[in-house]
Amino acid sequence: MTVTLADVAARAQVSPATVSRVLNGNYPVAAATRERVLRAVKELDYVLNGPASALAAATSDLVGILVHDIADPFFGVMASAIQAEIGGPGGRAGGERLAVVCNTGGSPERELTYLTLLQRQRAAAVVLTGGAVEDATHGAAVAAKLRRLTDAGTRVVLCGRLPVPDADVVTLAFGNRDGARELTEHLLGLGHRRMGYLAGPADRTTTRHRLEGHRAALAAAGVAEDPRWTVHGGYDRRSGYEATRELLAADPSLTAVVAANDSVALGACAALREAGRRVPDDVSVVGFDDLPFSVDAVPALTTVRLPLAEAGARAGRIAMGREEAPAGGVAEVRGELVVRQSSGPARGE
Repeated sequence: MTVTLADVAARAQVSPATVSRVLNGNYPVAAATRERVLRAVKELDYVLNGPASALAAATSDLVGILVHDIADPFFGVMASAIQAEIGGPGGRAGGERLAVVCNTGGSPERELTYLTLLQRQRAAAVVLTGGAVEDATHGAAVAAKLRRLTDAGTRVVLCGRLPVPDADVVTLAFGNRDGARELTEHLLGLGHRRMGYLAGPADRTTTRHRLEGHRAALAAAGVAEDPRWTVHGGYDRRSGYEATRELLAADPSLTAVVAANDSVALGACAALREAGRRVPDDVSVVGFDDLPFSVDAVPALTTVRLPLAEAGARAGRIAMGREEAPAGGVAEVRGELVVRQSSGPARGE
């Protein structure tokens, strides 16, 4: 049910005119009254109407693309592909859609803020990319926001996320577990038994799934994992560099490093070179995602290729209603092992 201005007024025990004054900021209101109104707005999840052009239709010509970090090639590739599908003809009255990239910086609070703003603007579609924060409270808040968006006619597509229960959204889920397991099996096949793992942030679904795939491969091969072999950090090059130095200090005998993604793998290679270790002669390094620079790295990175551009383009088409949603609303985007020069036989094998 849509929450109205009158509902907020009743909850705050003020007149609708007072609520309007607080929200529009065009008339002085006592601090205590203002606080009471804003508290009611938050409790009821009241959203202001967007511009007049949006009020005339169920949705506007705005499409939101949420990313964690637009400077990260992982998100840049997807956002570009999504926007390419959105930017063409297809808006109301034959116009074009306006695609807005919302950079959350990985902040759960900013993610919710952007969803609220897109709801307020009656966005035609919203595409959320990348893994979610592993927090039950935040997950419930996002699910509630997505349900309100879809109830209002907004198409919602998740690209690289898990499905949201009881929400009418389309999910393109990345095969992170299977890709990570195949990557580790590749190293096991080369004789590696002492592998460091550079994990991403501990509170991300992508981090957990890739780590689970890695550990599943070790367990299947009967390889006991040393707790010192896993270091959590960010998804950037600097984190890979620092985490690899930590790994080498904890266990200099490691023969391979599995990185959370390709950017982290580059940092690992830099730290190994600084320590006088050759890649892959002394230590093999593997990444994940097959970002554009991976093939040009020296040595070229062994990695798992996720078809990010293809997945983004598909998400964009579904968001625009130009491609049917997958059966059941969920499809898996599988990765592919790409073997290059950064992985080789374990020392002494």
